[in-house]
Amino acid sequence: MSLSYLYQFENYRSPFWAFAIHDGHHIDADLETYLHIAPEDRLREEDPYTAILAELPFNRFVCGTSRFQLDLNRSKDGAIYLTPEQSWGIQVWRSALPQQIKDQLYESYDMLYRKITQQIQNTIDRYGYFVVYDIHSYNALRDGPTAMIDKVNNPQINIGTANNHSKWQELTSSLMDVLRTGKDGQVYDVRENVKFKGGFLSSYLNEQFGDKGCVFSIEFRKDFMNEWTGEVYPQKLQEYKQLLMQTTDTLESYFAYER
Repeated sequence: MSLSYLYQFENYRSPFWAFAIHDGHHIDADLETYLHIAPEDRLREEDPYTAILAELPFNRFVCGTSRFQLDLNRSKDGAIYLTPEQSWGIQVWRSALPQQIKDQLYESYDMLYRKITQQIQNTIDRYGYFVVYDIHSYNALRDGPTAMIDKVNNPQINIGTANNHSKWQELTSSLMDVLRTGKDGQVYDVRENVKFKGGFLSSYLNEQFGDKGCVFSIEFRKDFMNEWTGEVYPQKLQEYKQLLMQTTDTLESYFAYER
């Protein structure tokens, strides 16, 4: 048995990357007999449509496999949700996974991190620096579909930067300023390190590459979809994508003298 993991790297002539590592919903067929969690419950905790948000004039890394098979934003020992405490109280598996399966999943994890590391190193070798938009979405209605959003503690866009080198503070401020205002003048609630500070991927890349680049872990509140049914709201999704598109000029201007 060989477990599949669906992913895609797309390379362009750019020092910038857009990652959507939680976009996927696929589970390998050989794992389905072990799976306890229902598809709709998986979808609610995945980040659907983030691959669309990542369609920027950047290099891209998109995962088509569900985080419930393997979560690349966790350390290796937490990348498989073996207990409900690791997965929002959800029982993911019907019974304990055989060691052979866990070993294959961990091998996939190591392989993917080797590929990510090589891709970022190639970017540094070519440009001298890199920026990653690590794009996610998050639930704000965990108490039910009719609950009210706590807007004090749930910004529309949360930028996780806690792992970044301090040299990137000016760029962070500039990006957040751009994200706060849409082209139609609409103002968005964009805050730093309120809901999320950046996951393992951010920590890993910063540890590996130091001040050669930074990772902006961008968490969109799921205003662009119904987090309980999965229905997407195309206009809102495009609004958020347009906000990200607006930041490309800011990145280009900031690094104009680095080339």
